Amino acid sequence: MSEAAESMSPAERYAAAAQRRAFAKTELGAFSATVDFPLDRFQKDACRALEAGKGVLVAAPTGAGKTIVGEFAVHLALRQGLKAFYTTPIKALSNQKYAELAAVHGAEKVGLLTGDTTINGEAPVVVMTTEVLRNMLYADSDTLTGLGYVVMDEVHYLADRFRGAVWEEVIIHLPRDVRLVSLSATVSNAEEFGAWLDTVRGETEIIVSEHRPVPLWQHVLVGRELVDLFATRQSFDDLADAHDHDREAGGTEGADDGEPQGRADAAPSGEASVNELTAVNPELVELGRRETQQLYRGRFGHGGRARRREERQRGEKQSARPGRPGEGGQLPGTRASRPQVVQSLERRGLLPAIDFIFSRAGCDAAVQQCLDAGLDLTSPEEKAQITAAVDESATDIPSADLAVLGFWSWRDGLQRGLAAHHAGLLPTFKETVEKLFAAGLVKVVFATETLALGINMPARSVLIEKLEKFNGEAHVDITAGEYTQLTGRAGRRGIDVEGHAVVQWRPGLDPAALAGLASRRTYPLNSSFRPTYNMSINLVAQFGRERARSILESSFAQFQADRSVVGLARQVRSREESLAGYEKAMTCHLGDFAEYSRIRQELSDVEKFASREAGRARRSMTVDSLARLVPGDVVEIGEGRLSGSAVVLTSDTNAREPRPQVLTFDRNIRRIGLHDIDGPVEPVTRIRIPKSFDAKRPKDRRDLATSLRHAVERARIDGTDARTAGRGRRSRRDFAFAGGYQDTERRITELRRQLRSHPCHGCAEREDHARWAERWFRLRRETDRLVSQIQGRTNTTAKTFDRVCEVLESYGCLVKGDAGLEVSAAGQQLRRIYGDKDMLTALALRGGAFDDVDAAEIAALASILVYQAKREERGLTPKMPSVSLDVAVDVVLREWSQLEDAEEQHRLQRTAEPDFGLVWPIYKWARGRDLQNVLSGTDLAAGDFVRWVRQVIDLLDQLADVPGIEPRLRRLCNEAIGLLRHGVVAYSAVSE
Repeated sequence: MSEAAESMSPAERYAAAAQRRAFAKTELGAFSATVDFPLDRFQKDACRALEAGKGVLVAAPTGAGKTIVGEFAVHLALRQGLKAFYTTPIKALSNQKYAELAAVHGAEKVGLLTGDTTINGEAPVVVMTTEVLRNMLYADSDTLTGLGYVVMDEVHYLADRFRGAVWEEVIIHLPRDVRLVSLSATVSNAEEFGAWLDTVRGETEIIVSEHRPVPLWQHVLVGRELVDLFATRQSFDDLADAHDHDREAGGTEGADDGEPQGRADAAPSGEASVNELTAVNPELVELGRRETQQLYRGRFGHGGRARRREERQRGEKQSARPGRPGEGGQLPGTRASRPQVVQSLERRGLLPAIDFIFSRAGCDAAVQQCLDAGLDLTSPEEKAQITAAVDESATDIPSADLAVLGFWSWRDGLQRGLAAHHAGLLPTFKETVEKLFAAGLVKVVFATETLALGINMPARSVLIEKLEKFNGEAHVDITAGEYTQLTGRAGRRGIDVEGHAVVQWRPGLDPAALAGLASRRTYPLNSSFRPTYNMSINLVAQFGRERARSILESSFAQFQADRSVVGLARQVRSREESLAGYEKAMTCHLGDFAEYSRIRQELSDVEKFASREAGRARRSMTVDSLARLVPGDVVEIGEGRLSGSAVVLTSDTNAREPRPQVLTFDRNIRRIGLHDIDGPVEPVTRIRIPKSFDAKRPKDRRDLATSLRHAVERARIDGTDARTAGRGRRSRRDFAFAGGYQDTERRITELRRQLRSHPCHGCAEREDHARWAERWFRLRRETDRLVSQIQGRTNTTAKTFDRVCEVLESYGCLVKGDAGLEVSAAGQQLRRIYGDKDMLTALALRGGAFDDVDAAEIAALASILVYQAKREERGLTPKMPSVSLDVAVDVVLREWSQLEDAEEQHRLQRTAEPDFGLVWPIYKWARGRDLQNVLSGTDLAAGDFVRWVRQVIDLLDQLADVPGIEPRLRRLCNEAIGLLRHGVVAYSAVSE
């Protein structure tokens, strides 16, 4: 008997026993008996709400055990004879959850639907991606019959700007009697999100937990030393307990036993008191100060080179000696190599670890660096297990593809306990890494942030190399929410007593800013919802326009917009007061300085526009010049490491960004691209390349280099200097577009004349006034944007829906009928097409783009309706593989141009321009070419290629089921799918 039980009176013990017996008779009691650990307070609260017939929103830290609530919903569904759908944002997480539920309930009761995989789809429990459920709802699928519970795992994906709208669509359209279980990372506006769920779904219990089961320590890695981020290890448990007591009157049952004190994350998330009570380690503050001083002296200091050289030498000596970081504040000792970092973590017992590097190339390079350094983290027994697993995963891979896929270096890294994990990996390779890491056989994984999203791969420690990432458009700092998501992988529940988050020191790191990230464990959940063509036409088809409009007004996006207007109005009032002050400060006694500033601003804008457009034209001409080069052309490369003369060996006319192969003066074989030349390149002369020439033979390269040298010398003797040939054509005017550029130049000249003739131009305080005017204009623009937001936030979602419907009407997808707008035959086709280019795909189908192409050409054509390059780089449209495909592409481009005009007229977000970067790889693959041939000359990784091919297959599958298409097209779409499903695409497991 426990001490607590002994202290009870007989009556109290009897009451406690009766309470336990009553609990055992509940569904929660029966479920608890099947779980290997006692449930936490928040888990019990959420499960009780579910058992009471309510929906629940559970917001808790990563690793806290939110999925227990989803598993209880599955338990309830099976006990009540209902269906349960478990939705996830990514296929990898769906696969993982399917395996877990099948192990508990049996494979016959659990199914999996991920778009291209169907396993037991009519089972009572089905795991699926959220998009699959959305498509079911729009198609009014029979599979929805008997649905009782839907679990939406990682529901904070609702904020994703690309895919987040799908979550809102599902939440809005699920039948009212379906109980929704929403599982989210800790968000700062859980109450707001829960209030919306309560509005659209009925009674919803909001369960928020800020307790992390495995405590997390925060560190900074300075050189090879691990330094605590926070200075003191005073107790924050009292603060956390008091906070929990205030929130839920009673604290968390059994949550705080045995936890170490002083961790940053134990404090209430997002509160100022955390930063006040948790002082940043003064060693780090001092190091940052010294580093800044040294950087400043290096740039702006005086005293000569001798003193700086002496300081540098003294710093190198100090950095070579062991000691605490920050002594002397010298830069050379503050950063370690990746192998040294791994060794430091291993020495402290902090493996397995995840090293987050926001770059695929960086992840692969990190593994290679560790291999080159001779790191080996596994025992002979572990190596044997790894080898067996790796070789089994490669059983079906053709031996010819192994080298292309980098199999042997990947295998070598795994055998030593090292691996990369990113979206560019082949799905089979990625799954193998996940399994081996989860089994404790892989010790270090270098990963991009995709590993932090849902997949259950916790580690003892997490390292973040830098607090900045590229978001597809620009390099931005990671947010507090992203930091929490990344570091949340540290600390394995039931295995580790604590986790460790480590940030590597680098120049410019601000310890105080890092402490802010580590102390704030929440972030706001903001809607990314907007009506699309497919969504709108499905809503009209099911509910009619008016009811569809009212449904969209109930979206979370509109809910947030309505709530934010009050705050925006307050901001406008404050800014108007500031504008009045700026206007007074920029007053000039010589004239109207606001008018003068407007001329300056317009001149600046026009000059920037001219420079930007000239750069684009220059790039286009450069790409075109590279594409025109043919073997034997002698060119002069004016920039970069390849500077000098070279002869073209192979042309590259079909690539999106041509990179012809050349032989240089020093007999090296290289590829040249945009970064190697400073503008359009023209042949200086030509030489003949022997038919027997073999670039692998040194003698052939030497002979051809000699011919190249003689040809260049002859050209110079004839009066054409290879180093200056063509430079006269590289003026700014040649890179601009004729008429339009001349108009711009005339406008620039006119604005400069107006500026010089204005009275304020001669003011002695002109630049002081200009600074205030610049602030005024900047604040005026910001204020006008806020006013526009206020004016447009009322019924914004419904207004967007109205504009989408107008475009659909103009294209005949919606027609006026007796009962209002009705869906036409063309609209019925659009209903079955999902994707970012849904409308363009439907228009291309209707415009005849698919009429005269064969199966391989259909696959290539479908790729331009799916593929989107990561960066916004528009090159020339490549030559198509066939005349039929060329005609089909013209149809797509014509339809896109007209659609873009319609979207601009109706003030809608533009449909992305068709991207041709995948046409040739897909066409070659459909024609049966091997992987090496397909990927040659492209920047595609094998994993990316497989992922894009699967998306092309998904679109072809949609087109084959579109109502009203010709039998021939249906047959060709299915044939194209068969052509694409071979090699890596066929044997790769379903994963993303």
